[in-house]
Amino acid sequence: MYDLLKGLRVVDVSAFVAGPTCGLYLAQMGAEVIRVDTVGGGPDFRRWPLTENGSSLYWEALNKSKKSVAIDLTRPEGRELVQRLAAAPGDDAGLFVTNFPVEGFLSYENLRKLREDLICVRVMGWADGSQGMDYTINSALGLPLMTGPVGDDKPVNHVLAAWDLLTGAYCAFGLVAALLARSRGAGGREIRCSLSDVGASTMANLGFMAETMFTGHQRPRMGNDIFGAFGRDFTTKDGQKLMLLCITPRQWSKALEALGIGGAVAEVEAALGVSFAKDEGLRFTHRDRLYPLFERAFAARTAAELAPAFDAGGVTWGAYQTLEAALEDPRLYKDNPVFSTIRHPSGLDYPAPGAMGTIPQDERRPAVAAAKLGQHTDQVLADVLGLSGVEIGRLHDAGVVAGPTS
Repeated sequence: MYDLLKGLRVVDVSAFVAGPTCGLYLAQMGAEVIRVDTVGGGPDFRRWPLTENGSSLYWEALNKSKKSVAIDLTRPEGRELVQRLAAAPGDDAGLFVTNFPVEGFLSYENLRKLREDLICVRVMGWADGSQGMDYTINSALGLPLMTGPVGDDKPVNHVLAAWDLLTGAYCAFGLVAALLARSRGAGGREIRCSLSDVGASTMANLGFMAETMFTGHQRPRMGNDIFGAFGRDFTTKDGQKLMLLCITPRQWSKALEALGIGGAVAEVEAALGVSFAKDEGLRFTHRDRLYPLFERAFAARTAAELAPAFDAGGVTWGAYQTLEAALEDPRLYKDNPVFSTIRHPSGLDYPAPGAMGTIPQDERRPAVAAAKLGQHTDQVLADVLGLSGVEIGRLHDAGVVAGPTS
């Protein structure tokens, strides 16, 4: 947790991953992020994984550091409250994140009527407004047909919601960029950010698009091989799988030295009339000639023997490990200063990350747990909208808003 965005107030009316991630990143950099859910919780409030008491680990993880307000979004009076929260006055307010449809009560045109310089970041599935989620966008991009073992034609979905996460991060960037423009007199605006555009643009930025256009076909499956370079998993004498990556000339030469196969590789180079040290593409092109040499070298040594040799030479490598093992890895979870153990709304104590970036010049504060659903309803209605205790009580009695439940 840092204070770079301290003073900003962002209203987050979104569900699932992309929108809540945008709000999370802003909150972890110091913004006051007010998460609005419908009374009883939105569509992601009970999403798996769940604890034994039915609390969503997913929801409380994505909504750390945020305030929580519960409003009945099906009621006209509840919808009006949300509109007023989004458009509330203040130089550092009028910042709104949502994945609600372009049209409807949270449309940009409706919100602009309440605040002309409002900034709205809208997460969308497809850019044309049709419904799409990470897995359906990913399948349309062709990636599941590039992933998996050689020779298999079954699509392989990855478990990481990559397009959601990239979209959430881009939305946070877009909101801060729009705020900077507004501070320079450019006024407000709506930024529509779709998973489909983020996915298609990323594929183009990485060269996938142009490659397919000029070759006439998408990249074939390669198992665990790294495209265009020398990289793959190899099995050690004691059965452990290690990932080896050789992109730079130094990485390549140090790997050969640590494995003791420099002479054997030189014979392959002489036979082919090439220099693998000069061109990573050649290592990829002729990987079938090289793999047997590496396989035998790995199979002759244990992981305990290879690890210090690799580290001493600065070889780029990594061991495959389960998440259970990763939890004990000091570089990832155990002893990582990004994490702090806190009490969550589920009642459980476990480590949670704060800001993912580290600022050496600033003190890192511990992560802040998600609020209980509706925990800040009364405070936000009073502080942001200026409602009196009597008015807030009436809204509670009418079921338009709700406070925290045990």
